[in-house]
Amino acid sequence: MLTSKLPDVGTSIFAVMSQLAAEHGAINLAQGFPDFNPPAALTEALVEFARGSQHQYAPMPGLPLLRERIAAKTARVYHVPAPDPATDITITSGATEALYAVLAAVVQPGDEVLVLEPAYDLYGPAIRLQGGVPVYVPLTAPTFRPDWQRVADAITPRTRLVMANTPHNPSGAVFSDDDWQQLAAILAPTHALLLSDEVYEHMTFDEQPHRSALQYPSLRERAFVLSSFGKTYHATGWKVGYCVAPPQLSAEVRRVHQFVTFSVSTLAQLAITAVIEDSAHYQELPAFMQAKRDLFGELMQHTRFELLPTSGSYFQLARYDRIAPGVDDVTFARRLTTEHGVAVVPVSAFYHNQTDHGLVRFCFAKQDSTLRAAAQRLHNL
Repeated sequence: MLTSKLPDVGTSIFAVMSQLAAEHGAINLAQGFPDFNPPAALTEALVEFARGSQHQYAPMPGLPLLRERIAAKTARVYHVPAPDPATDITITSGATEALYAVLAAVVQPGDEVLVLEPAYDLYGPAIRLQGGVPVYVPLTAPTFRPDWQRVADAITPRTRLVMANTPHNPSGAVFSDDDWQQLAAILAPTHALLLSDEVYEHMTFDEQPHRSALQYPSLRERAFVLSSFGKTYHATGWKVGYCVAPPQLSAEVRRVHQFVTFSVSTLAQLAITAVIEDSAHYQELPAFMQAKRDLFGELMQHTRFELLPTSGSYFQLARYDRIAPGVDDVTFARRLTTEHGVAVVPVSAFYHNQTDHGLVRFCFAKQDSTLRAAAQRLHNL
């Protein structure tokens, strides 16, 4: 008889809420994907390459020219020495595969992995599948800022890896320079590695820059930094991401990657290679997403939800206690989807023990018409 390695894990809440939205004709503000198309230049490049002859496996670490252009972009955006495209950059099947490959590569049974919570729901199960022990340190609501003393107190000789996520999913909080400096000081006397999930790197608001772990030399030498073309180019279904890490760390990621995915879609890599040197898209992305955040915030003023501050990503947390006091967030999210036609994610899904702060998460990476239609339904609550 089969014994499950994850007996307490069911279908992802994102898939559950999206399915519920489809069944009830709800507007899906739950799962984190846009309802608008990628830039035309990207899709046109894909069509052009599809008519060509390059339809076989790409090299395991990714197309060399794409890795060269990622290295150049990294140096240009973050004002840091360019990573070596031959040894430091690995193209993966989305940042999700990169994250799993890092954990599979470095976490041994009994190793502790420090997770700032709430956290993306993959983190805990992926750690446990390696025999690792997740150690959860709560972020402080409603700002979801790290309490660095609590982080320092959680570090032990068994800490193998610390996981950071900025801009943060689900809260939209963004690490400051001081945050990175404090983390660097905490890790300096340890042998712990760092996984920095930066998939929303081009979505920070109000003139606040995204600061990458790559900009801090003492962190860069121990860090796996993850990025997502799917997020940056509104093409989550393409599943193309990458990991930047020093050579010895990248080598371990590639050992796993070659046996999980081996290589990523050649056509998608070719299309991204063709557009990545045009910086206009990702330079304009903060203002583009901020406008959607601001529109959604304005529309939601006419509802009974209380919005929390969000400085990055494309997510918005909201309290609902003025609408349904005492109702748990899972029940509320289901009712909102099935009875009122707007799908959201209960924030307790981002906690290993389902901590309920009375919050739900909206995704505002939608057409303006979608946001207006959703707000109208929410106004009628």
